[in-house]
Amino acid sequence: KLCGYLQKLSGKGPLRGFRSRWFVFDPRRCYLYYFKGPQEALPLGHIDIASACFSYHQPEAAAAAGDEAAAFEVHGPGGAVAVLKAATRQDMTYWLQELQQKRWEYCNNLDAAKRDSRTSPTPSDFSKGLVAKDNPDLNILSQNASAERARNILAMETSPTDLVGEQAASQPAPVQPSAINFSLKQWSTEIKNSMSSLRKGNNENRKSVFYTSEEWELLDPTPKDLEDSVALEEKRKHLAEGNKGLTSSAFPFDFGRIPQKTRRPLKDMIGSSKHRNSSDSSPTEWYSGNGNKLVSELQLKYQSQQEELEKLKKDLLSQKELVRLLQQTVRSSQYDKYFASRLCEGVPKDKLELLHQKDDQILGLNNQLEKLNLEKDSLQQEVKNLKCKVGELNEQLGMLMETIQAKDEVIMKLSRQLSECEDNSSSPSGSVNSPVATCINKELQELDRLKDSLQGYKTQNKFLNKEILELSALRRNAEAREREWQAKYTSLEAKLCQIESKYLILLQEVKTPVCSEEQSPAREVITQLLEDALKAETSEQPEQAFFKPHLVSEYDIYGFQTVPEDDEEEKLVAKSRALDLRSLSLSENREISAGVKWENYLASTMNREMMRCAELKNLIRSGIPHEHRSKVWKWCVSLHVKKFKDSTVPEYFQTLLQSALEKQNPASKQIELDLLRTLPNNKHYSSPTSEGIQKLRNVLLAFSWRNPDIGYCQGLNRLVAIALLYLEQEDAFWCLVTIVEVFMPRDYYTKTLLGSQVDQRVFKDLMSEKLPRLHAHFEQYKVDYTLITFNWFLVVFVDSVVSDILFKIWDSFLYEGPKVIFRFALAFFKYKEEEILKLQDSMSIFKYLRYFTRTVVDARKLTGIAFGDLNPFPLRQIRNRRTYHLEKVRLELNELEAIREDFLRERETCVEKRDLISDDEEDS
Repeated sequence: KLCGYLQKLSGKGPLRGFRSRWFVFDPRRCYLYYFKGPQEALPLGHIDIASACFSYHQPEAAAAAGDEAAAFEVHGPGGAVAVLKAATRQDMTYWLQELQQKRWEYCNNLDAAKRDSRTSPTPSDFSKGLVAKDNPDLNILSQNASAERARNILAMETSPTDLVGEQAASQPAPVQPSAINFSLKQWSTEIKNSMSSLRKGNNENRKSVFYTSEEWELLDPTPKDLEDSVALEEKRKHLAEGNKGLTSSAFPFDFGRIPQKTRRPLKDMIGSSKHRNSSDSSPTEWYSGNGNKLVSELQLKYQSQQEELEKLKKDLLSQKELVRLLQQTVRSSQYDKYFASRLCEGVPKDKLELLHQKDDQILGLNNQLEKLNLEKDSLQQEVKNLKCKVGELNEQLGMLMETIQAKDEVIMKLSRQLSECEDNSSSPSGSVNSPVATCINKELQELDRLKDSLQGYKTQNKFLNKEILELSALRRNAEAREREWQAKYTSLEAKLCQIESKYLILLQEVKTPVCSEEQSPAREVITQLLEDALKAETSEQPEQAFFKPHLVSEYDIYGFQTVPEDDEEEKLVAKSRALDLRSLSLSENREISAGVKWENYLASTMNREMMRCAELKNLIRSGIPHEHRSKVWKWCVSLHVKKFKDSTVPEYFQTLLQSALEKQNPASKQIELDLLRTLPNNKHYSSPTSEGIQKLRNVLLAFSWRNPDIGYCQGLNRLVAIALLYLEQEDAFWCLVTIVEVFMPRDYYTKTLLGSQVDQRVFKDLMSEKLPRLHAHFEQYKVDYTLITFNWFLVVFVDSVVSDILFKIWDSFLYEGPKVIFRFALAFFKYKEEEILKLQDSMSIFKYLRYFTRTVVDARKLTGIAFGDLNPFPLRQIRNRRTYHLEKVRLELNELEAIREDFLRERETCVEKRDLISDDEEDS
């Protein structure tokens, strides 16, 4: 599906500019629709690609003209120009080549197809079904092989970006402001720049500065600075011991306790770090003079004092620990002495010894506990030290990385200077020729730019050559098509003159008849006219195939025979009826207007799913176009069986079919008997090898396995056969489920046909209400018209009406349900009410009722009666009458069953009636 984001130039005056739009290509009409966004339902407009040509400018020419580099133009009929812009030049190239290809395919299909109101110019747009697989009206023209080869040579293969295709709908639209938006944005940018210039310091030279609590050595420090730094270091260590939270951090700097005057920028730290690292390895290389010697002596003195201070701290800690242990020993001995003096009186000696042992154990455990606490403290201190070391290492690593970066910059700068020096040394005149070198560099850059422009112009030239080639080929095809239409018109005019001449002779014969048994010239003319009228149109003369009028073909677009083969009189009537249908479709523009309405509606559903609405209901009632019927039927079926599909497992139809084929199925025998009797007048079901026969068998077997209560009933085969003309097997199966299990009442297709009998009584009530004169006429002559209408309801008018009207009835039936059958059944009677009222005997009435529906050819008038003249037509009324008659029919069936049982019982007891055998029992 060709779709994606493009910018469209629209608006007038100062508001003119590019606006982001979502574009979708419709292959049915070769239109490029554009929407506000992917979720919009109604398009803002469309561009006719079939009659358009494309062009674009190079970046330099586009910039000189004030245009965008990725913009292209679509020139339509009447001088209309649509300027579109892609996000990148790659996307622009992809859109151009795809639109070229779509135009070429559509126009070639238009040339190849016979442009008829009932056929689609794009046969590949048919969805599914048996009708989609045959295109009887195609006359394929020979393609221009040289044009195809040239197109392939000039083709530009380009892959799209993420802003083209269905996946682009999930992405935000690219922001491309219009002219006024761009000026506002530029104005706001200038304000920002002017405000930033008011800040302190220069923006270009401003760098980030970090401060740390570490003191880095300067190149020439004074003794006072060193003393201050030592005192500050001591204070920092005491603060670190008191605040454990800070020492646990991986970044050991204490920002909050550093005086402002002691902070140094990171740039100074890097320099001092370099000098300090170097001084650790070889101090004499960096320090000279008395100041440098003083610094080294102070450093050594400071380090020795630090070591001595650490030793004193350790000695102090050991002495404190010894004093604490001695105090604990004294306390324990005093406690023992006091405890022994109070409890020794009257206590046995062995118990005293036991108490002393326990005291010794307690003392030992206390000592062990103290040792473990000391170990814990030492480990915690070690962890703190390790964290401090990690922080220092991280700090050193950061400093080293910045040092390396600074060195890399120096190396790059020196490398550039070296290359410039080499270039200057290689030239004989040295620095005098430096302007010449600069001029040469500019010329090289200009040469590269010209090479890029040359490549762009080559691509543009290739595209424009392909565009000219395609337009020339399409123009030649249009001219050839015009010549062929002119030749066809001449042929039709000549044939019309011949027919008028023969009919004038026939009229003269009728005016002055000759009563003679001899063969007159007029009789020869009549015989010749009848033979010409009954002659089926075949392709025996291929050289004249295109110039034939093709008024009536052997089969219609649905595969039904237009003229029967057996009865000569019926042949003449059938061909006359077919000519009337053809005349209606050619003499009025209603089919074209309905097609335009459908195209507009389907264009509005390109970004959304179809849903129930009054507009769709009216469109379906007027009839679904042949090319869209498969899609709409499938949507209607899915709408009604959604709850069934949601509760089934995947591959449900295939599973049912496999079970029906592998296991014994009681309905399979009757199904096989009825396959060839389904629609013998349709070429898709006329022979055992026809493609429709196998599909019909599969659907009926799968349904019989799904619904064993019904299994198979005569009539289901015709419903499936009609569905298979526009649907695939699985969709036709669900269409049958819709009709039997959703639309029709229960027991409609069972052995008793209870639901069908009920509907006939409901129809009688509606006849007496809607058509009282006709109902009274039937009652007067005792004509039971339900014998005719019973089959209408059972198979939804299959084999009872002409094919065009049949499929229009099915369109509304699949959308609205069974109420449509009542509407059209009444409409047929109202359509021919006056003709039926003229008949004055039961035999002629019944004979007329058997075929009168086939004489109705004006579908528009019939639809107007069904959905206009018969209103109001509430479904609630039909349901109430169904309930009422259902009880009555059940009571009658129960009475008949009781009578039958009494008769069987009486026959068994009575000897005289025992010999009476029914025809069914005799057959068995």
